[in-house]
Amino acid sequence: MEKVSVDDVEPGAFGRDVDVRGLSDHLGTSDFSINYFRLEPGEKFSKMVHTHMDQEEVFLIVEGEAKFETVDDEITVGEGEAIRFAPGEFQTGENASNGELVAYAMGAPRDSEDVRVAQECPECGHDNMKAVPADDGFTLVCPECGTEL
Repeated sequence: MEKVSVDDVEPGAFGRDVDVRGLSDHLGTSDFSINYFRLEPGEKFSKMVHTHMDQEEVFLIVEGEAKFETVDDEITVGEGEAIRFAPGEFQTGENASNGELVAYAMGAPRDSEDVRVAQECPECGHDNMKAVPADDGFTLVCPECGTEL
């Protein structure tokens, strides 16, 4: 059994300047990812519309209201509600309330290795690019033709 106080975890997970705290390492999870978010109005969970081809995600809203957008839909998720995104389902979410948003984002399996961004490849026209970690963030690589951006 492992225990951690969210207040004891430093914000800034994933190199983000919003209050996001990675709890997985502190809890010693091996198959499950959990992150705490405290977002101001207009702040986003992620910088872009994306999907994990190898991970499903669940967002639990503890305080405030979040707006999520997919390729085909927009949905508001309020306090005490949760939303699930299947592997391969493109989405982005943000704080849609006038106050703070407190939420937990959970994913399984823990270590997603195939993150895609909804951006067309300029060479072959494939409809998404793979986000590959790089020293200064991410490099986008076309999974079809290998073009790098």
